[in-house]
This record gives sequence, structure tokens and C-alpha cells, in this order.
Amino acid sequence: MKIPLYPLQFIPIFQERLWGGDKLKTLFNKPITSTKTGESWELSTIEGAVSTIANGDLAGRFITEVINEYPNEILGTSVYQRFGNQFPLLFKYLDAKEDLSVQVHPNDALAKARHHSFGKTEMWYVVQADADARLIVGFKEEMNQTTYLENLEKKTLLATLDEIKVQPGDVFLIETGTVHAIGAGMVIAEIQQTSDITYRLYDFDRVDADGNLRELHVDLALDAINYHTIETQKQYQKHSNQSNEVVDCPYFTTHFIPLAGEMNVQKTAETFTVYMCVDGEFEFILDGKQYSYSKGDTILVPAALTDFQLSGKASILEIYIS
Repeated sequence: MKIPLYPLQFIPIFQERLWGGDKLKTLFNKPITSTKTGESWELSTIEGAVSTIANGDLAGRFITEVINEYPNEILGTSVYQRFGNQFPLLFKYLDAKEDLSVQVHPNDALAKARHHSFGKTEMWYVVQADADARLIVGFKEEMNQTTYLENLEKKTLLATLDEIKVQPGDVFLIETGTVHAIGAGMVIAEIQQTSDITYRLYDFDRVDADGNLRELHVDLALDAINYHTIETQKQYQKHSNQSNEVVDCPYFTTHFIPLAGEMNVQKTAETFTVYMCVDGEFEFILDGKQYSYSKGDTILVPAALTDFQLSGKASILEIYIS
């Protein structure tokens, strides 16, 4: 049987969070039912949260099943050679109504040794931001473990961390080891390695619905933290109807496409491509057939689809493995 190839959409997996809100509904028209929805996992192969295909002949099937049957066609020849049947990335939208915890993610070596997992390098694209919304990203000055622990104990950690006010279109690359927190009042698109490993350092002494403090991971984090200063914000071009490079790191490459009309796309069969529509509407045209998408939609283009067109007026993130 030949695999029916077309752009794949998925049923969003919603995650309730202490800091979540309802902007995923008001901004993207996602069918959330609470005012505490923090995340929409758009494409995931995390154990216990594997995405189900929502459209076409493969609707109702887990993406992992389809990858197992057609690894080269879905993942791409190069990605399959590098990762086997594992899908290496996780795609989300986050709604931070309140500040997230101050946290850090381990690198590949630590995550593999401790959790049999990938590390967690991630990228943020700011879709929406309230006035004065800000991110916490890294240390203001060079730090060491002793001074860090002293500030943590005295509850002065926040004073040592860099804050950056944000606006829509801002991009940040959060490499493993970077102490960070997403601030209140923004919606972001997040692209990350397939990992759900987070070490929580400080949580503003908040309690959950049962009145309990959330668990901290101070000891685990000590050798995961990068104590040096680091530049996280990325500048990029916005040429219309072109793929403008935003991030090129060992784990993924992300381009920004300001679509205004039509754009022909030609790919190799070495890697899948994911498109996240962060504004507007567009059509994906394959062999004369049109598939329509709007703000908040995410699609996986199987690697075997190498020649297609994009049409419409939209801002699109294009992600693949280099």
C-alpha cells in the first residue's frame, strides 16, 4: 500500500497550568474549555501525549504509528538516519497569563544520563504581548554556583537575572543551561527538542489548587546551569515571500516567511518541514489541491513532499532539521 501523502494536522493536546489563561481561544479559536489553559501541544511524540492526526486518510492515527510504517517518507532520509523512528521536535503555543517559574533545562548528556531523554533547547516566537510583558533570560553578570545559591537562599535570584521587554515578532533561542522564565501577558510559539524535562528553581512561592508549593529541583539544576552571560535574542530579516533565517542551531532551523501572494517551495526529501501560522491565513497547494490554514494552525509536511506552493497573506514559521 502506498502512503497517502499530504500536509498533516493534529488534534491539539491542551495542558492546564497554574499560570495559564484563555488566549488560546480568543487569539487562535482553539476549543479550550477553561481559563487556565497554558499550552496547546500542536505536534508531540512525548510519552502519554502523542499527537493524533486530524485530517485526511490518516485521520485518527497516532503520528508515531505512521512514522514507524513510513519513516523515510515522513521524517526524511537524513532525519531518519540521525534519529531513527524518533520525532526529534515538539511544537507548542503557550499562553502565560501569569509568570512561569524560573527554570532551566539540562543538555543532551545530562538528560540522557538522568532521564533517558533528549535535552531541551527551545526557541520562542512572541505572537502577542501585553504592554510591559517581559522575559527573564540568563544572568545579568557572570555568575558562579556559590553566589547563585546565596541569592537563591536569600530570595534575591530575580535581581541577578536579565529581563527583556518584548513585542510581537521577537525571537529568543534558549539553549540548555540558560536560566529563564516566560513573563505574564504574552502568547508564544515554542519550538523545542522532544523533551519534557524542566528543573524548577524558583516559583514565586505560589501554591497549587490544593494549597501546596510546587516542587523545586535545586540540586538537579546545579550542574545543568550555564553561569555565564548569554545573548538569547535573535535578529532577522523579513523579506516578503522568502524564507528568512531566524535560528540555525544543531537541533532545528527556523525561518520566517512573510507571505503576501504566492511562493513556490522546493525541498529535498532529507527532512520534514513544519509550518506554524502565527498570523493571517494561507493555502498549501499540492498538485493543484488546496489546503487552507489560519492563525494558530500547525502542519507537518512529510519529507517526501518536495514541490508545492504557499498562497495567501500570513506570517509563517518554517521549521526543519538541517
